[in-house]
Amino acid sequence: MVSQTDSIAKESVVVVMDANRNKGMVDALDWALKHVVRPKDTVIVVGVLDDIGSKKNSTTCFPINIGISMHGIWEKLEFSSGHAELTPRELGEEIERKREQYKANLQPFYRQCKRNEVKLEVKLAAGICPGKVTLQEAQNTNTRWIVLDRHFRKHKFFIYGQVECNVAAMKGKDVATLLPSRAPKPDYSSASFERAEGETCPENQPMNDLENGNLNVVEEGESSMPPTSNGSLWYPLQWRTGFPREFSLSEIEEITNHFADIIFDSEKLKAYEGVLQNTSVIVKSFQDDERFWSMLTILSRVRHRNIMNMVGYCCTGTNRLLITDYPCLSNVANNLQCDTRASHLPWRARWYTAMEIGGSLRYLHEECPDGPIVHQNVCSTNIVYSHGYLAMLGNFITAKWLKDDVPCNGNSTVKCPNPEEEKLHYVDVHDYGLLLVELITGKVANYFPHENEGQSLIDWALPLLESGSVTQVMDPRLTDNDEDSRVVHYMARAALLCLKNDSGRSFSISEVLAVVRGDQRAIL
Repeated sequence: MVSQTDSIAKESVVVVMDANRNKGMVDALDWALKHVVRPKDTVIVVGVLDDIGSKKNSTTCFPINIGISMHGIWEKLEFSSGHAELTPRELGEEIERKREQYKANLQPFYRQCKRNEVKLEVKLAAGICPGKVTLQEAQNTNTRWIVLDRHFRKHKFFIYGQVECNVAAMKGKDVATLLPSRAPKPDYSSASFERAEGETCPENQPMNDLENGNLNVVEEGESSMPPTSNGSLWYPLQWRTGFPREFSLSEIEEITNHFADIIFDSEKLKAYEGVLQNTSVIVKSFQDDERFWSMLTILSRVRHRNIMNMVGYCCTGTNRLLITDYPCLSNVANNLQCDTRASHLPWRARWYTAMEIGGSLRYLHEECPDGPIVHQNVCSTNIVYSHGYLAMLGNFITAKWLKDDVPCNGNSTVKCPNPEEEKLHYVDVHDYGLLLVELITGKVANYFPHENEGQSLIDWALPLLESGSVTQVMDPRLTDNDEDSRVVHYMARAALLCLKNDSGRSFSISEVLAVVRGDQRAIL
C-alpha cells in the first residue's frame, strides 16, 4: 500500500553557492537545512565556479561530466562553454583542488542530511551564469525553494521573475531576504469586488501584527520559518497605523543595511532594498530636489487602497529619501511578458485590475480633498501587484497637483473650465485606454514586436477593436467562456472611448470606468 506521503511528488530545495570562496560558503546551505528543508526532500547544492582558468582569454569548451562517489554524495562536475583554454593537466589540477575543497566543506552536512532522511546532491558548474544554472536546476526538479548565497544576491530578481517557487537570498549568517511564491489567487467573485470597490484603505490596523503581517526576513537565531502571507489579510506598511512618518538618516541606514543592496541606479534616482518591521521595502534616493518635494507633497495628500503610497520619508542635509512598500508580485508589464505569470491573470483578474486602476484615477481626478491630481504616466510598468494581486498605481514622479482654482466673474464658489486641466486629465484617460489594450492583448506597448517597423500596439489593435473583432486581439494564452467574453468586451468598448473619440469631447475617467464596469447607463 502506498502511503499518502509517498504518493506526493518529491520536492527539492536548490541551494546555489559561490564555489570560488571558502569563508561563508556554506551559510546558504546551513540556513536552508534549518529553515526550509523537510524530511524526504532532495537538497541540490550547486557550486558555481566563475573564475576557473581565468588566467587565459580563450573560449574553448571542455565538456566534462564526471561522477564521483563522495561518501554517499553524488558529485557532478559540469563545464560549459565560455571558460578559458587550459592544458588538460592545468584543468585537472584546478578541478581536483576545487573538488577537495568542496568535499571538505560539505561533508558535515551529508551526515546531517542522512540523519534527517534528506537526499543531498552536489554539483559543480563552471562557465555558466549563476542565474541561468539556477533556473536550469529549478526547471528540472519539483523545486519548492531556491536559496542563493549572499554573493549571488544580485540575481534574485531575475530568478524570481522566472520561477513560481519561494526564493531566499542570504544577507549574512542566518539572515535572509525572502521572496514568497505566488500569493494565493484572489477571490474573483462579484461580491468580493463590490466590497473592495471604493475603499480607500483599512484604518487603525496594528503596526506590527504578526498574524496579518508578512515576515520577509528571518532574523539571526530564529529556528523556524515565519508565517507566510495570508493574501488579502496582509496589509502593506503604508496602511498600518503610524505610517507614513518621518525617518531619521540613522533609521534609513539600519533599514537598508547601510545602503548595501542597490537595485536601481541612474543619474537622478537610486533605489535600495531594505527591511522595516520584518517587511521588505524600497528606499528611493532623489538627486533632484524639485522632484522629491513634488512627490512628497502629492503623496502626503492621497490615501487609496489602489495607490502605492509612501511608508515614510527622510530629509536631512543633502539626503532626499522616500520609503515605499516592496511590490512583491512585480508590475503588470512583467506579468504579461512572462507566459507563466500571464496564465495567473485570467480575464476576470485583468478586468479587476482595470477596475482597480480606474478607481485610483477617479480618486485622483475627482475625489482628492485638496484638489485634483493627474498622474501623467499611467502605464503597465507603473502598476504593481501587491499580495493577492491587488493592483496599485505607483511612480508619481511626473504627477501634478492641480490646486489653483480660477473663479468665474468674481464668484469664488464657481470654477471656470480650464482647458489645460482638461488636457492633462485626458492624458491620463488616454493612457488608461492603452492599459486596457495591454490587458486584453497580453502585449506590452513598449515591447510590441512591430514597434521597430513603425506599427505601435494601438495601430495594430485599434482597427480590430473598431470592427468588433475583439477575439482576434484577445491574449491567446488564456481560454475564455461567455462570462469572460463579456468583461473583455467591456474593456474593449472602454478602450475605444479613450483612444478613438469621435464625439468631439473628452470623457472623464468616471464615464470610462462605468463602461468598464458594464453599467447599462454608461455612454456608448
